[in-house]
Parts: sequence; C-alpha cells; structure tokens
Amino acid sequence: MTFGSSKDKADIDLGVGERLYLGMDFGTSGARYALIDKEGAIRAEGKREYPLYTSKDAVDWLGSWKMTLHSLLEDVPVSLRPLIASISIDGTSATTIIIDSATGEPLCRPLLYNESCPDALPAIKSIAPANHTVCSGTSTLCKLVSWWNSDDSDKESALLLHQADWLLWLLHGKLGVSDYNNALKVGYDPEVDSYPSWLLSQPYSRVLPSIQAPGTSIGLITEDIRTQFGFPKDCVVCTGTTDSIAAFLAARNIFGFNTSYKKLLSTNRIEDARFGVYSHRLDDKWLVGGASNTGGAVLRKLFTDEQLEKLSEHINPMIASPLDYYPLQAVGERFPVADPNDGA
Repeated sequence: MTFGSSKDKADIDLGVGERLYLGMDFGTSGARYALIDKEGAIRAEGKREYPLYTSKDAVDWLGSWKMTLHSLLEDVPVSLRPLIASISIDGTSATTIIIDSATGEPLCRPLLYNESCPDALPAIKSIAPANHTVCSGTSTLCKLVSWWNSDDSDKESALLLHQADWLLWLLHGKLGVSDYNNALKVGYDPEVDSYPSWLLSQPYSRVLPSIQAPGTSIGLITEDIRTQFGFPKDCVVCTGTTDSIAAFLAARNIFGFNTSYKKLLSTNRIEDARFGVYSHRLDDKWLVGGASNTGGAVLRKLFTDEQLEKLSEHINPMIASPLDYYPLQAVGERFPVADPNDGA
C-alpha cells in the first residue's frame, strides 16, 4: 500500500446503503489513514507528518497528535464521510500517557515506545514472573512505575492510557478504555483476559484502564466531532490495537509472517524478556516476535531525503546486501538481541 497525499478513490461505484470503515495509524513521525469497504478495498487514503514533533513539552506532544488526527479527518473526502460506519486507531506499542482522570490533561509528557526506564526494573522483577514481557526497561509497566516513584507525581487522579487510547478518547469521550494488545506491556494477560493478581496487588494498579478486545465498539462518535467533520449519527468508535498488529493484518499475510514487524503467527504463546520475544493475541492464535530499535530512522539521522533517494537508485533488490552490521540510533536494543548496552 502506498501512501502519499490524500487520494480519493470515490470514483469506484458504491452500492446502495454501503458502509465504509476508517482506520488510522499513528507511528513514530507521522500518521496515515485508510478508508475501506467491507471487502477491504481502499476508497481513500492519505498521511500527515506530526507538527511540533521535536518538542519535549507534554501539551505540545499531545497537541501535535490531536492536530494530526483532525487533519486526517479533514483529509477524508467529504462525499464519503456520511458513509463511515466505524472508526478505529492503532498506535505505537508501549507509548505511555498518564493523564488526570477528571480532565484528561497530561500529568507528564508522553513516554515513547522506545524510551527505557531501567530504574524501575528491580521493583518489577521482584513481583512479575521470571522473564515476563514487562521485565524490560521499555515496557509500559516500567514507565508507569518510574513515574509513580517520582517525587512530583500526582497519583490521586492519575490514569494510564496508551497512544491509541488517548486518540480514540478524543473521538468517543469515554476515558479509561484500552485493548488487550496495547495493554500487553503493562502486564495484562490476554490469555485469561484479565490483569494478573501480582499486578492488581500493587498500589499503582488503580491507574490502569479497563480492557476490551481490539475492535470492540466503545460508543458513538461525540456530537462535536460528528458535526465538525460530517460523520453520520450512527458512526461508532472502536477499541484499537498496536501498530505491529495493524501492519500484520494490513499485509494480509497468507504465510503468517511479517518481516517488517518481525511477527510470526503461531498456535502457541511464547514469551521471554531475555531475548525480547513476546506474543500478542490475535483471536485464537498468537503473533510471536519482538520490537527493534533499529529501522529507517537511523538513515534519516545520517542522510538527507535527497541523498537517500539517489542512493536507493543503486540498490538491486534481487541481490543480497554484503554489509553485515546492525545500525542503532542510540545505545540499547530490544530485539533480536535484548541488550540495553548495545550501542551505536
């Protein structure tokens, strides 16, 4: 699937009473949307980069995501908006937002998916099962415990949300709802569909969101959003998922493997934090794999877009690269080598 500027495919004939489905993907540096019909055919698509992306201020971070969300909604062709039956959003796994449960205002800046909080690891390893997914400095639970133990944390009205949860709240208006894919790295057990007792016994467990299956209807879109963008009155907002799960589904993996997000479809659940391996639930199966700190962003650190374009012209995709190294932007890797001291 290729995303450029917003692209309207409304010239495809729509049947009488046909409904469309809007999905949005919020990644590391930008977001995109795809509008599909019940057969999965794309009727419109587009993408946006985040404004204020380099800011460290919490309001600017969340404001940037909110502005991008509204921009994507505006990019959806006006003629197709009245046909949208449901909306959902995926976000980067373990991107953690702690807000005031009464106002929705952030209590600290968002902690991104690849940020590590190793100071919390000893406390977590003392309560979690050995080699559990949360026993990694980048886990959501590490981020929560690190914030909880900080001197200036306001614990009385705190609520933890993931990136997708917060963005969806802007559309449905019900604080405190998440899905079991995003909640995996905070310790939720998708196999038994509940938070484990070792987590619920902790004082910070009261800030955890309620959990639904991905794609569950949360409620109707708020009246303000509906009237601003022209969505139908019966348009529902559904729980989201993580970016890796969305990528796997979007790729329609007939062989059950996705190299981009390093996921393998399996009937068995496999988890071992020592190797950066964990399993997301996908209906009655599991997506086994890990998340890596390497990727295209390291190229942007070293080259301009123009240089990358010119260099890419010399790549023959039919020939394996003779290069044997693993570029990282900063110290620390999660997968395939779980080593916080691996460095660039």
